[in-house]
Amino acid sequence: MALAWQPSLLDGQPPGFDPDLGGLVRRELTGGAWLDVADGWARGADELFRLVSEAAPWAGHERRMYDRVVAEPRLTTRLWEAPPPPLPAMAQALSDHYGEDLSAVSANLYRDGRDSVAWHGDRVGRRRAETVVAIVSLGAPRRFLLRPKGGGQSVRLTPGPGDLLVLGGTCQRTWEHCVPKVREAGPRISVMFREGY
Repeated sequence: MALAWQPSLLDGQPPGFDPDLGGLVRRELTGGAWLDVADGWARGADELFRLVSEAAPWAGHERRMYDRVVAEPRLTTRLWEAPPPPLPAMAQALSDHYGEDLSAVSANLYRDGRDSVAWHGDRVGRRRAETVVAIVSLGAPRRFLLRPKGGGQSVRLTPGPGDLLVLGGTCQRTWEHCVPKVREAGPRISVMFREGY
């Protein structure tokens, strides 16, 4: 897939990551939810973006919204059976750190500012009271917003290439998150590590 993407002139490293998850900063949210952030957790993020963008089984999908079926405004892999290295090793490091099996890997591709995802909580939150969902951001920075269900103070993040966000506790049940449309944006990939689907 051809993307209009310009890698950084300063990131010439091969893909890698910190297996010890040093630099994680936890933010307690409301209602038993929490957010961990590690800036630059994935090294060689430009090369990892290239690897993921070329290897991923990207597809467009439709979903029912109220009384009609609409196209999702992004491309996704859904569950990715055989992601390239170092994604399986990342999943193992995250699983070891959080004490949960986070080996279910998927990815979203936001091709430009028109691609987005609306406010939602991941489906795993409907099955379990507490969950862990880890997200590695690759490519162009994009706003990532969190808000408590039912109202309250929201959280605004702009993860950059290689940044790790981990939504935990009750976050998928008591909070919602989104990646809103913007006027202009370069391509962004979010790689997710979750408990089994």
